Amino acid sequence: MRKSTFLIPVLVVLVAGIWSSLFIVDEREKALVLQFGQIKQVREEPGLGFKLPIIQEVVKYDGRILSLDTATIEVTPADDRRLVVDAFARYRIDDVVQFRQAVGVGGLRAAEDRLQSIMNAQIREVLGADQVTSDRILSAERAELARRIRDNARESAQGLGLEVVDVRLKQTNLPQQNLDATFARMRAEREREAADEIARGNEAAQRVRAIADRTVVETLSDAERDAEIIRGEADAERNRIYAEAFGNSPEFFSFYRSLAALERSLQTDSSTLVLAPDSPFIQPLFDAIRAEGVESAGVQMMSPDELRQRAPERTLSEELPDEVRERIEEEEGEATEDGAGG
Repeated sequence: MRKSTFLIPVLVVLVAGIWSSLFIVDEREKALVLQFGQIKQVREEPGLGFKLPIIQEVVKYDGRILSLDTATIEVTPADDRRLVVDAFARYRIDDVVQFRQAVGVGGLRAAEDRLQSIMNAQIREVLGADQVTSDRILSAERAELARRIRDNARESAQGLGLEVVDVRLKQTNLPQQNLDATFARMRAEREREAADEIARGNEAAQRVRAIADRTVVETLSDAERDAEIIRGEADAERNRIYAEAFGNSPEFFSFYRSLAALERSLQTDSSTLVLAPDSPFIQPLFDAIRAEGVESAGVQMMSPDELRQRAPERTLSEELPDEVRERIEEEEGEATEDGAGG
């Protein structure tokens, strides 16, 4: 009974000691066995490991490829156009012993801080080197620049026990103030080009308009010249015909001229012309009457009574005032009575 009471605690302590001396390394991990901070064992292969209980401890690190997104930084290429660059890196722990010695108890957090500093320095160094312009950074050559950054960062990260597997530039933009200035400059260039196009269009329009105006003037001038020529030829032909006709009958020519003058003098309906019998306007008419007589002129002689009978009946306008209408009617009545009495 006393032996079993003594052996049970011993077995428990022994089992606990054996259990605490065992550790398992996963295939995705790397492990270090430390004794008072000193590295005593390195386990990079997966499996079961042993350590001294209590005085030794196991520190495990991720052995997979890890990702690091760098902070956005500004770089100045050779053409002095500032750019905002954002990159990311793929890395893994290559030498776990050197990694432990470099970062100590800080682990991955401390390692990523130091790796980010390395990445920023290499990005500035490569993108700010001579012959590296913003156009090259924004072109297909950025892949070659990323490889140069990766090689430089890999060499610098070896002191941390890290291997930089890959580096890529995610985005490369202009700073916001430069971006606004660039957009304003692009807008000004487009507006200048638009103004040049408008000016050239207006110039071409003015040239076409001037040619059209000149063509119109020349066409009108030619038409007027031809019209004047035709008009002159027509006037000459008319004068020739008139001369032939009037030369054959001078009396008819004089008579025609008198009629034309009278027609021009009596252009309006309200025209009144008072002429003497010996006036040059109507002298040819009276000469014909004197030469051949009144009957030969076609004038029919009538008595005054016949003329009154043929005269149309006079009617008074309804627009006349009543007083004027009554006075005119009284005068006509008196005239009628006087004619009957006579």
